[in-house]
Amino acid sequence: MAVRIHLNGQWFFGSLALVLSIGIINATATSDAATNAQTQAGWQLLQRGETGLVVAMRHAIAPGTGDPANFKLGDCSTQRNLSAQGRTQAQQIGAEFRNRNIKIARVLSSQWCRCLETAKLINLGKVEPLRTLNSFFSDSSQEARQTATIRKLIVDNRNTKGAIIMVTHQVNITAITNIVPQSGEAVILKSDEQGKIKIVGRIGGF
Repeated sequence: MAVRIHLNGQWFFGSLALVLSIGIINATATSDAATNAQTQAGWQLLQRGETGLVVAMRHAIAPGTGDPANFKLGDCSTQRNLSAQGRTQAQQIGAEFRNRNIKIARVLSSQWCRCLETAKLINLGKVEPLRTLNSFFSDSSQEARQTATIRKLIVDNRNTKGAIIMVTHQVNITAITNIVPQSGEAVILKSDEQGKIKIVGRIGGF
């Protein structure tokens, strides 16, 4: 069946499948452009050294989902860990921060091994394990309490000089931002004087 559709000021004609494909390509390009703009804005904010910036970063590439049934917090052999690609990615992230001379106030991390390893490999400062950043993927009853505590941390540090890095998990970041970050991607957050937390940038593509 031949159809036509109007996209971005142009008419496209052809089969339904072809037209839908064109629409998807256009939507993807628009999304990529928006992400690139947010990335540039994020780096610029960090380089300017604005106060109160919190970088909520998802751990680097660790193949799989969740954790094995025999998961133990203090035993990395029972956990889903970074791959070789993930370790390289974490090092690249840290190098990007150093190349841009970004001042870091603190590096906080979930107690999960893949987060701790990411935080150590970015090599941006002493790593402080923080239980609040632990994954609640397998226990959603912890979501409200942990998310409230993270929000309070962001608000309490709205005047802190230098960025605070928080290496955590997808579910934790999504709970605060409604964004589903890729491995190694970060969402930059900041609280205003009224305690409202805003998304001010994103960085990724490593």
